[in-house]
Amino acid sequence: MDKSFHYMIMVNQSLFQKKVLDALSPYKLTAGQPKVLDYLGKHNGCIQKSIATGCQIEPATLTGILSRMEEKKLIIRQTKDGNKRSLYVYLTDEGKRLQEIVNNTFEKVENEILGGISESEKEQFINTFFKICNNMTNTEELQ
Repeated sequence: MDKSFHYMIMVNQSLFQKKVLDALSPYKLTAGQPKVLDYLGKHNGCIQKSIATGCQIEPATLTGILSRMEEKKLIIRQTKDGNKRSLYVYLTDEGKRLQEIVNNTFEKVENEILGGISESEKEQFINTFFKICNNMTNTEELQ
């Protein structure tokens, strides 16, 4: 197996996403939706641009994701304070319920895949991974 950084990061991201989507399959969530639900759990009532930046999703792609989530009644988009240029995205009660399920699923999958790794190894890994992320983008704009 190739242990180069680019290969390992691509494989791990794909495997993690597959595990999460498989675990969430009863809820018919598509790629991108768990990440958006997670983001809205922390930033409910934000503008679409913030979601796109925080989730690293292209704005045009996010529009489609949000439309499907709106059809499923997971979110609503509304104007705020008479500002018709920006739509604010809010979780519905069903969206909040699914957001909790997504959060629990992320936690369960993380615990499973980090099994057998000591707390100090986890902390060191997360700190290094954060530095890598910071080298690629302004991490203050992310979740």
